[in-house]
Amino acid sequence: MTIVTRRREVLTAGLALGLAGLLPMPGFAQQSGDGILVRHARGETRLTKPVRKVLVFDMAALDTLDSLGVPVAGVPTGQKPAHLAKYNGAPYAPIGTLFEPDYEAVNAAEPDLIIVGGRSAPKYAELAAIAPTIDMTVRTDSFIASAVENAQTLGRIFGKDAEVDAKVKHLRASITDLKATAAAAGKGLLILTTGGKVSAYGPGSRFGLLHTDYGVRPAVETLEVANHGQAVSFEFILQANPDWLFVIDRDAAIGREGQSARQLLDNDIVRRTTAWQKGQVAYLNAGNWYLVGGGLAAMQQDVDDIKAALSGKS
Repeated sequence: MTIVTRRREVLTAGLALGLAGLLPMPGFAQQSGDGILVRHARGETRLTKPVRKVLVFDMAALDTLDSLGVPVAGVPTGQKPAHLAKYNGAPYAPIGTLFEPDYEAVNAAEPDLIIVGGRSAPKYAELAAIAPTIDMTVRTDSFIASAVENAQTLGRIFGKDAEVDAKVKHLRASITDLKATAAAAGKGLLILTTGGKVSAYGPGSRFGLLHTDYGVRPAVETLEVANHGQAVSFEFILQANPDWLFVIDRDAAIGREGQSARQLLDNDIVRRTTAWQKGQVAYLNAGNWYLVGGGLAAMQQDVDDIKAALSGKS
């Protein structure tokens, strides 16, 4: 069976007809005539039959589906955070990597739906030629709102609206509490370490939600907004002199051996910062921040972790 033929046969795959009576959710996924019209980062995809087999190339979507108890048929190979490590092996089909799908494996799986996002988003067109595909890429300029929209979209598709609503309500309440705590916690700087190098991220960056959504005041307002952050030195960290230093250890996230972030930052320069001297260096869940991003479970854990750190309970 060719990919083109497969595309013709499964383009209408989608939601269970039993969901037809549910009220529409404007902006996410709407009941529309013969099925569900899903709006996503690449446009619209119509689903008209039950989604029984879903392949997930987006870690945030995998995180959310896992928290909702939605079965997943296939995932990319590669490092995953501890709570998603169970997907590395049977019964989940290996379907390539986040950057390079195995198109033969994807086609052989005969999926009803493929989900991409973030790192896998550039392969949207190729995967959409095989089966209905949606792009769950999160917008960094409105991270939480975008991630919540994606979760609601998935809830709508898989009949988990109530579960998503409950989790979103809890998340928003937790963020409100975190912002109140952050307002009195001083200024913070978020850095990522990898291979002995350090990059800093501020508002508007891929990790900018620490400031824009979680309420931590930035120690530096003028950081370069780039996917890989702004390369900085230990002297830069000292000059910024944050009250709180938030650290993502990329090497730990991707399973690379070498000097850890804790070892790298334990030097004469960083030890002179207010954050270090007050014991206010928070090592974030690297897997959640670097690999997952906008999944419901990961975001809830991240908010809880930061609140605990700022409250002196971590």
